Amino acid sequence: MASRRSSAGEIIANQVTASVQAVTVATAAASASGTSAAPLETTTNGDSTSSKRSDEKEMTSSPTREGESSGKISKFPVMEYFKDIDLDKTDAMWLLKGEEVKAHVSDVTYLCPYAGRLKGDVIVTNYKLFFKCTSADEGMARFIPSLAQHNFLVPLGCIAEVKKVSYTKNRENSYNLDIVCKDLRVLRFSHKAEATSRRLVYSALMISAFPVTRKDEFFAYKFKGNYPDFESTGWKIFDPQVEYGRMTRRGLWKTTDINNDYKFCSSYPSLLVVPDAANEENLKSVAEHRTRNRLPVLTWVHPEHPPVILRCSQPTSGLIDKPSEEDKNYFRLIWEANSDQKIYVVDARPKKNAVANKLKGGGFEANEKYKNMELEFLDIENIHVMRDSMNKLRDVCYAIDDVHWYANLESTKWLEHIKLVLAGAIFIVDLVERRYHSVIVHCSDGWDRTAQLTGLSMLLLDPEYRTINGFQVLIEKEWLSFGHKFAQRIGHGENKPNDSERSPVFLQFMDCVWQVLQQFPCAFEFNERLLIAILDHLYSCLFGTFLYDCERVREEHNLKTKTFSLWDYINLNVEDYKNVQYTRHEHVIYPNASLRYISLWSSYYLRWNPRTRRQESEHNHYKSVEHACNKLMEKIAAVKQEMDGSVRSNHSKLFNQTRV
Repeated sequence: MASRRSSAGEIIANQVTASVQAVTVATAAASASGTSAAPLETTTNGDSTSSKRSDEKEMTSSPTREGESSGKISKFPVMEYFKDIDLDKTDAMWLLKGEEVKAHVSDVTYLCPYAGRLKGDVIVTNYKLFFKCTSADEGMARFIPSLAQHNFLVPLGCIAEVKKVSYTKNRENSYNLDIVCKDLRVLRFSHKAEATSRRLVYSALMISAFPVTRKDEFFAYKFKGNYPDFESTGWKIFDPQVEYGRMTRRGLWKTTDINNDYKFCSSYPSLLVVPDAANEENLKSVAEHRTRNRLPVLTWVHPEHPPVILRCSQPTSGLIDKPSEEDKNYFRLIWEANSDQKIYVVDARPKKNAVANKLKGGGFEANEKYKNMELEFLDIENIHVMRDSMNKLRDVCYAIDDVHWYANLESTKWLEHIKLVLAGAIFIVDLVERRYHSVIVHCSDGWDRTAQLTGLSMLLLDPEYRTINGFQVLIEKEWLSFGHKFAQRIGHGENKPNDSERSPVFLQFMDCVWQVLQQFPCAFEFNERLLIAILDHLYSCLFGTFLYDCERVREEHNLKTKTFSLWDYINLNVEDYKNVQYTRHEHVIYPNASLRYISLWSSYYLRWNPRTRRQESEHNHYKSVEHACNKLMEKIAAVKQEMDGSVRSNHSKLFNQTRV
């Protein structure tokens, strides 16, 4: 406790330093930005519409700041766009390079459940849908200080479904267009029966929002194509050789390139870490008895003790329930590398589901079949249950009133699912850190619940993953390189709203990270704005980071040269995502997974509902703290100047006295 008290001065110093850095960056950005894009001017002539930009200027990279290498681009080309016009800041319409207007219609009514009927323009580009509010109902207009506050944009990648809905009772606005979004929003636009606006918007959305269905390319390719000379550092954030190099230093584990052509396991990364005594023939035999060849491989090693964390898919023991000898021998190698301590296999599934999987050729490791092994089930439900839970959560969060709020929230079981995932990670941490057991984690295929558990466990165990760069590495390693099926789970670019493969697996992981952040507000270098930014661009398809299902497919599409990495943008706007309370400590953290400590992530799930979202965002709170720090710095500078003047005066007097 004493050490924590003694670091209070360091915390204040860190806050002051962070605020000074933020002011420096903001000043540099303001001086470097010489242009701003003007709003679109629209002319309408019957059914035809056209868009033009007054004094049109596109977003460009700012010039290199003095003292920087001329070969380094000092500002990310999209930085200015998202500084002022992100999903929450929509006072004007902007276009990115490569972005083209596909439809622009006027006199459309947005049926907002909270602010009534809002008339305005709908603009569809090949990247986003933008609604510009031009008027409100007379009864509501006096409560709206600015029409621009009801503007909004939706990246087309965020659109899950577009539906035409018609009514016969109200001729004025009988033709509706419903847009269901992946970030829980449901938007309804009403069009006049005699107008062609609905057809124009619908056609533009069907062409641009679902490129995979149309065998077209994502906007991310076109956007990056306008900046061929930009040198990405984001794609270099995760270096497997460096990350795994520290894990093989004891000689008990080794890296292998057996999967360098992805033929050994198509959904695994090219570089794997396996027991040092395992040869290529052993590995192939073990992989043959695991679903999709995803054999147990190491992903984290304790820095001081033998325990490690491995991940894999379920064994293919089937109804015979007889594990292969190769699998048992491989377990023996893992056991020997753990100083002969018992190995724990943590199966994320409910036991009944694991038993049912035997009918499909799957299964689990029975305790009596393996030596020196203990099996534990975590009862985390499958992707279908989670998808249903999220759909119920959407209905609760965007209900017009909050009658029976707590009962309705409980009925979604969303927080119970979050609790189980978090509790599972804590269980793994306890096994590794306090009981010195190595842990093998799997679910069915090893790319959904497995990634949640290994990622969260490492976040709690390793303070490096609680930094901004470390968190990026964690996502790259546990989610992207090990083949979480982002394309199928999110439905990037596909017009398949009822696809049974869609599920909020990664969203749940981020929710769990937020829960831990609430309990340990000083343990993370980043704030919740980073989590929200990552989720926004999980859907946006502006960056290549989350496109496709695995490392192999991303390599085939050459994303590292053809698209930007999300981390390029994040790291060049890093001050927005820094936690001013952060103080690094080299310790393991143990959150409480009781439902008493689990809460709804309101600033994310409710941010589109003006009646329930928080009045003050964390970003505004951060800015107020930053302002206080700036004032403190001014006082410090004034005191320092006064002290320097006093010292000079005393030196002068002393000099004069010595002369006399």
